[in-house]
Amino acid sequence: MIRTAALAHVRDRRLLQARSVGKDVFYMAGGKIDAGETPVAALHREVREELGVGVASCAELGVFHAEAYGHAPGTRLHMTCFTAELDGDPHPSGEIAELRYFTVREYAAMDHVAPGSMLVFHKLHELGLVDW
Repeated sequence: MIRTAALAHVRDRRLLQARSVGKDVFYMAGGKIDAGETPVAALHREVREELGVGVASCAELGVFHAEAYGHAPGTRLHMTCFTAELDGDPHPSGEIAELRYFTVREYAAMDHVAPGSMLVFHKLHELGLVDW
């Protein structure tokens, strides 16, 4: 099982997704939780590393379980996802090549989609926060 912390950052009713250098799929911004680290601490660290901004405040959106995209079949993802206010405008940093904001339909139409991201898109749509 892969345990991660992820950011659900919504702007203009679209959800932010990040594409790493050398990858063709967009994922939730965030990453693996290190040993001894809390999900909130991992969120703060990963957002700074990937988006070049800090987390001003955050709230847990939920824990999502899915197949871990890009890993061996049967590898499960345990993703603690947070909504957050950032202290600046996110920009690609570190291993991130590109950032894009998507509606549910725009993301689902991509050639490759991460199942964990799709769960978050659906949850945010149910809450009326992102467009279909």
